Amino acid sequence: MARRDLVAVGLLLAALPWCFSLAAAGGAGRRYNAMFSFGDSLCDTGNICLMNTSAAAQLLLTVAQPPYGMTYFGRPTCRGSDGRLVVDFLAQALGLPLLPPSKLAGGDFRRGASMSILGATALDFDFLKSIGLGYPIWNNGAMNVQIQWFRQLLPSVCGTPQGEGCKAYLAKSLFVLGPFGGNDYNAMLFFGFTVDQARNYTPKIVDNIASGVEQLIELGAVDIVVPGALPIGCFALYLTMIPSTNPADYDEYGCMKPLNELSTYQNSLLQRRLAGLRARHGSSARIMYADYYTHIGQMVRSPARFGFRSGIPACCGAGGGRYNYEFEARCGMKGASACADPSRYESWDGVHPTEAVNRLTADGWLRGPYCHPPILQ
Repeated sequence: MARRDLVAVGLLLAALPWCFSLAAAGGAGRRYNAMFSFGDSLCDTGNICLMNTSAAAQLLLTVAQPPYGMTYFGRPTCRGSDGRLVVDFLAQALGLPLLPPSKLAGGDFRRGASMSILGATALDFDFLKSIGLGYPIWNNGAMNVQIQWFRQLLPSVCGTPQGEGCKAYLAKSLFVLGPFGGNDYNAMLFFGFTVDQARNYTPKIVDNIASGVEQLIELGAVDIVVPGALPIGCFALYLTMIPSTNPADYDEYGCMKPLNELSTYQNSLLQRRLAGLRARHGSSARIMYADYYTHIGQMVRSPARFGFRSGIPACCGAGGGRYNYEFEARCGMKGASACADPSRYESWDGVHPTEAVNRLTADGWLRGPYCHPPILQ
């Protein structure tokens, strides 16, 4: 594949990378003042488009093109799905407005904002450059950059010139830090690293995420949700772009075991680090681990159990191959179209989940059992 195509892969990536009534959760009363999210395209509510406003950039950003947004918004909103994201469902369940992107000029951020942006990494861009991965797509806004954006937003959040007195307000707000790590692996795997080479950087990725938790606590955060890595070996993008010639690398459901093992390695390290942070901060912080991997893995293995007809194949694509995924005709590009009923699919575009999956994921975080402890516990 040409280098220009590999670079363009980055413009598609988000992560890399579900039911009691959500309305009932909101009806229980507003628990939080606000919600603030940090992460990649799994929780980007529009920053990528606000920071890439040229006509050429908009054409390359498929999330800015139909049929993205078709299910709920009826138009593209630069969200990587057919409708709402997990953070959208969390906000609605908690009686909060949908999170505006933090780069929205004149936005009202008193009740929340998303600092998340497509292509975001846990590792700083300077570090990626130092290991030969200094491509511009990975310089949209790494985790530490997003936290700096949040610091700059505090006067707007708290209504004070320098953000004074914010700690009490932030102590009653919900923070979602991640997922992070998916795009770090994308930068590596799509540009020549082996899975084993990428694995060597997993401890540093986890160190950075843990540092992010500490930074938010220092600013006043108490309730922090930290999502783990997804089973990337079950996503059409990876199965198509970096397939294996060894049949033993695939499990019985068609997922690539080495890629999923990379995710489970990160998740095991992350959970240990979060346990240490809980011990350090005691009752002054409530750190919740959100288990993307287990929930989505169960959906892939048993789609019908969750109301789906399809696990890995994408709803939106040009009909290519086993997974309805072609890089040159991916969702949002000429020749691609959406399936008739996205709610029956788990994968929207081969990279991002459908709104239906995001709804179930949010429910699993709010009440359990896929968040430890559950947000509403």
